Amino acid sequence: MQRDFINIAAHELRTPIQPILGLAEVALSKSNDGPQKELLEVVVRNAKRLGTLIDNILDVTRIENQSLRLQKVRFNISEIILNILEECESQDNKLKPDVKLVFTPKEDFFVEADKGRLMQVISNLINNAIKFTFKGTITVTTEKREGNNEIIVNIKDTGSGIDSEIMPKLFTKFATKSESGTGLGLFVSQSIIEAHGGKIWAENNSNGRGSTFSFSLPLTENNAKEDHN
Repeated sequence: MQRDFINIAAHELRTPIQPILGLAEVALSKSNDGPQKELLEVVVRNAKRLGTLIDNILDVTRIENQSLRLQKVRFNISEIILNILEECESQDNKLKPDVKLVFTPKEDFFVEADKGRLMQVISNLINNAIKFTFKGTITVTTEKREGNNEIIVNIKDTGSGIDSEIMPKLFTKFATKSESGTGLGLFVSQSIIEAHGGKIWAENNSNGRGSTFSFSLPLTENNAKEDHN
């Protein structure tokens, strides 16, 4: 009954959020008044946060009901990483002035995966790095693991690192010390990656500055050209 209630409530909450966000974005695009734009930016930012929370709740329900479905296509993972980083850089309210995003892909890696779900995971990991990094660099790297036909994606930051109390339960529900976080994002991300046959893990950096989140995904057998069908 509890799960049914949460699922129904999340669906009902999604309905009013969409017009609130949509109309606020339209008003923001047409506003030339400085103070008014700032107020509208707050509305848009918090509507997006609420939308993300609702999506996470629905995903948790799907995961626990074993009804999470993947729509797999073949694509270049480097392209979506670049797109996500460009979007983060265009959102001035997220990226702090003293923080840089770095990603220099050495080669193209093609995976067969749910594109939307994989973007959800990468966005979550990068946004977490941005949230906890106040100065320095967030570096994204991709590499092929020798001996296994799989790709490793690393998101390394120079932030505050992972709290020792959180580390053992990092990928469980509600594992967070952030006042603005729910602790659902990493739980959902782990479920998505494992549903693709991969693994996800994290560790604090050896130099004492920041942490690195990593995940693995199987590569397609012919890692050469993207299938546009």
